[in-house]
Amino acid sequence: MDNHDARCSSQAVALAFLGGAIAGAVAGILLAPKSGEETRRELRGYARKAEEELIERAKEAREALDEMIERGKHFVAEKRADVDAAVTAGKEAMKEKMDKCCS
Repeated sequence: MDNHDARCSSQAVALAFLGGAIAGAVAGILLAPKSGEETRRELRGYARKAEEELIERAKEAREALDEMIERGKHFVAEKRADVDAAVTAGKEAMKEKMDKCCS
């Protein structure tokens, strides 16, 4: 019986939410102080502004990403040079040991 009550309760909440949303939308349209054309123009302005901001943020993110990529490339090049130097030093040390050992 509890399961049935919970289901009815969740259905009632969902129905109440939907009814409230519809009533709010209708009230908003009926009581809006601006005409439909004004509202649409304002919404287009908001959409353009949001689009411009989004494009600007995307450009900033791209620049930051490019900078990080360049820093990563520089870091890898430095480490590669360090490894190459260590390998060369290791080879020379090994050659010296082999020359001493076998001479």
